[in-house]
Amino acid sequence: MSTATASNHLTVVNNGLPNICGWEAEIAIAVNHDRPIFLPDSTIDLNQVNAAFACALHMHQPTIPAGANGELIGNLQNMFEHPHDGDNHNAEVFAWCYSRMGDWIPELVANGCSPRIMLDYSGNLLWSLQQMDRHDLLDKLKKITCDATYHPYVEWLGTMWSHAVIPSTPIPDLKLHIQAWQHYFAAMFGYDALARVKGFSPPEMHLPNHPDTLYEYIKALKECGYRWLLVQEHSVERLDGSGLYHEDKYLPNRLVARNSQGETISITALIKTQGSDTKLVAQMQPYHEAKGRGKQMIGNVSVPSCVSQIADGENGGVMMNEYARDFQPVWYELKNNQHVVGLNGTEYIELIEAAGVNPEDYPLCQAVGQHKIWQEVNPDAATAEKVAQAIAHLQATDHQFHLDGASWTDDLSWVKGYENVLEPMNQLSAMFHQKYDALVAEDPEITKTKEYQEALLYVLLVETSCFRYWGQGTWTDYARELFRRGEALLK
Repeated sequence: MSTATASNHLTVVNNGLPNICGWEAEIAIAVNHDRPIFLPDSTIDLNQVNAAFACALHMHQPTIPAGANGELIGNLQNMFEHPHDGDNHNAEVFAWCYSRMGDWIPELVANGCSPRIMLDYSGNLLWSLQQMDRHDLLDKLKKITCDATYHPYVEWLGTMWSHAVIPSTPIPDLKLHIQAWQHYFAAMFGYDALARVKGFSPPEMHLPNHPDTLYEYIKALKECGYRWLLVQEHSVERLDGSGLYHEDKYLPNRLVARNSQGETISITALIKTQGSDTKLVAQMQPYHEAKGRGKQMIGNVSVPSCVSQIADGENGGVMMNEYARDFQPVWYELKNNQHVVGLNGTEYIELIEAAGVNPEDYPLCQAVGQHKIWQEVNPDAATAEKVAQAIAHLQATDHQFHLDGASWTDDLSWVKGYENVLEPMNQLSAMFHQKYDALVAEDPEITKTKEYQEALLYVLLVETSCFRYWGQGTWTDYARELFRRGEALLK
């Protein structure tokens, strides 16, 4: 069995599998710190800045059992191996999209520009690039991630290892996905790079609104060292149920979660404004929107507004073509402009808090629809039973009320019609926890064994959103096969 080496570096492959578990204690030490990330290097003078914009790129390809002999491979590899199916002729363009920031950022910096980009790559995608030995791509990513020259410009965002959508992921698996991504990222880029990852980008931008799921999700994020979360504007509401005030979308918010026991937890949220993501980001619309925005007050501190956006980094003609045309010119245009600037999420939060903003003064929000639950249940006397009754009553009487499920057995609305995938997914998760939870509690070193690692891998893979998002057919068959293999390991 390979282990972490004395140089404080994890191997990318462990037990012949992607390194997604086994060093939970070491990872926790690496990520749980209060050190500023961007502040020491930032050359931004907030007094000069009226408005900013922050853009993230989301990249993902699922892992599928589609190798020559049914091996696990990435969908990108499958595209290369079957170039005449569907859009597969675009495989090399996709690959270019995964690496091109590694060309663009160094070129811009060398020419005196100050670009910014946030990157969100699923664990599946990073693993598949490694499986394909695409070191041409990975070396470019390593350069802008590990070379301190580029630290001010590039921010990685954490995500779920296997692109699991949070509302329909069994609650006990939320933290496993988050930790698995951290393991794999540290194995690829090192502990120091991981220690800089402070923002989180949820797959499909889905925010759970079941009180227990949201609470456990935020708790897991905070335990894993995350400071902020990207959320979609229409997935949150004010505590009284009203929508966000227009101006508040351009400031950090404080996302509050209360569970069915009445316990509360909160985390800073940056709001992704509504709109056609890929088109907006491809055409650098957040920059153009920022030009029309100004400073705002948080408490008694004046701060720049920040327009936040995320898009798929590779999907569709606009990202492939228009983004390649429009990304770089903006940074040349901004060379001598101190009034509108590009920022990364953590940098923005650190700068305004260093200027005196108290996070307690951020506007408050909660997951959409929750105010209806707390109108029915007194939060100070909440119990799981009362919350369940309130939810059942609302679902029966209020057609506008919808709730994404929690735990293994509740109805998971996002995946209605795909029960043949969902039920096995919950079964496999339950089997895994039944077998391993007590063992891990007794001896945490169990997570270093091949048996645990392989079982965990299949649990995470079965929960990949693509198997539901793409509907019935081949994708569902892939999910069934992953379930079958996982079940065989756990029986």
